[in-house]
This record gives sequence, structure tokens and C-alpha cells, in this order.
Amino acid sequence: MTMREAISSFVHDGDTVALEGFTHLIPTAAGHEIIRQGRRDLTVVRMTADIVVDQMLAAGCVSRLVSSFVGNSSAGSLGELRRRVEKADPEPLVFEEYSHYGMICRYLAGAQRLPFYPLRSYGGSDLPAVNEGLRKVTSPYPGPDDEPEQVYVVPPVNPDVTIIHAQRADRSGNTQIWGLTGVQAEAVYAADKAVVVVEEIVEDEVVRSDPNRTVIPAHAVDAVVACPRGAHPSFAQGYYDRDNAFYRAWSGISKDPDRLQAWLKEWVYDTADHAEYVSKLGEEFWDSLAVGEALSLPVNYGRRL
Repeated sequence: MTMREAISSFVHDGDTVALEGFTHLIPTAAGHEIIRQGRRDLTVVRMTADIVVDQMLAAGCVSRLVSSFVGNSSAGSLGELRRRVEKADPEPLVFEEYSHYGMICRYLAGAQRLPFYPLRSYGGSDLPAVNEGLRKVTSPYPGPDDEPEQVYVVPPVNPDVTIIHAQRADRSGNTQIWGLTGVQAEAVYAADKAVVVVEEIVEDEVVRSDPNRTVIPAHAVDAVVACPRGAHPSFAQGYYDRDNAFYRAWSGISKDPDRLQAWLKEWVYDTADHAEYVSKLGEEFWDSLAVGEALSLPVNYGRRL
């Protein structure tokens, strides 16, 4: 599908939408298309809520955020998110906070259709006091002292749709990722529907030649979207580097609501699609993010003679 078709088909007002990618392969272009299509009242699930979430908030798309980290990727603050959490300006944001591992466990429970997932790391934490979703259950097995112990659990998350970005896929949706990965596979399996955005769609033979890079198999994917440079300002290993200058600039942009709305108008609303966004930045800009080759060694998978 095109990005416009995929978002129109799978993202609806009031949906729970997971956007995953950890520092690397962030589905920014998908977030921009959600903004263009004017989706409202979304619950966004994202382990590391960053610039794309700030932009979706400023566009009025998000009413609830489920996350374990909020920030501008070590480069500053998210102005829109801070205004909504700290001052309910221009309106409040419902924010469910978990730890990173707590979010992973929620995806694992969702992917396995479990009622909850146990973890120890909330013991001694202040998070249970602010998040009623963190609860304790009694283990059905004896503990170290032959007494049943209580452990924290988190509920599953089952998004209506999960959207991820990846390097490549075939037309069936077999999706390959290398470099820094996150919880893309778990988030896809936890969801009712899954949209995979890729730098390029390749022939089946390319995927079959290196099957161990297939992180998400075709049977879990509902739509594949070819969207080169669709992770900007994050990076796609082997395709382009991280735009550190943009991350540093975002704090200043998002701190001023008028400047933020002007940025959205120029770079999202006034661009027809991500291809126009890419073209507007210009080839000289993209040349500055170009990466050289760092090829892996060949792998002999072997075959019958």
C-alpha cells in the first residue's frame, strides 16, 4: 500500500496505536501521515516517546500516552508534552508510565495473549503509587522460604494497530531488520493489525538469501509501505545517519507553541506526503547524512547437493 492508504485503512479515531523503534528506525513518516489525516483521540503506545509523539500531540491526535520514557533523545525536552503534563495546556494528557522492562512485559503478554506478565523490578519503586495498572499477585509456587511470594505484574497491551519502520521487506511482508533493534516483533504480534514501513521492497530471493534477518514474518503483517528515508530524523542502519542537528533544534522549536505549529504547517500539513518532505530537505542535505559501506561477511547456509 501507499502510506496514505495504509493509515486510512488501519488507523481510526479512538484507536490504540503502537509506534515502535528504539532510537533506530522510528516510524516518523507514519506519524506525519496520521497528522495529515487528522486522526483524533488516539492512545499512543511507544516505549520511548520522543519527537514524533510530541508532533502528534501538537497536532491534536493523541489523548492518552503509554510510555516508559519521554524526552528528546538526550538532546533536550519535548515542549508540547511538557505543557500538557505540567500545565494541561492546551488540554491535559492522560499518561500511563511504566519502566522499559515493564513495557516489554506488556508487549510480551499481549503477543502471547496472556492476562498479565510477572516481573520483579517494581519492588521498592514509586511507580505503583502513580500507576494502578501495576499490581501484585501471589505466586502459586513456594518461594525461597517455602512460602508463596507476591510479585508485581503488568497487564497485556493489544494495540488496534502496530506500525514499525524497517530496512526492507518482500511484497509478502517478510521484514528484515539489522543494527539496533527494539520490541518490533513483540509489538507486531501483540496487535490486531500491523503496518510495516520499509526503506525498500526487495525481491523474495533477497530475503530468502539471508533468512535470519527476518525479524517479522509475512503472516503477522497486514500492509507493507515503501517509504525511503521515512525514519528521519532517526536513522536506518546502512541507509542514512541520524540527524543530530534536528534533535538539538527540536527543543527550541517545541518550546514555543506558535513556532511548533508553524513547523507542522510547513513540514507536515503543507507537504502532500513523505516524498515531498524528503524533496523539500534537498539532496545536499541527504548527502550530509550519507553512510559508507560496512558489509557483513558472507554466511554459508549450506544446501543439499
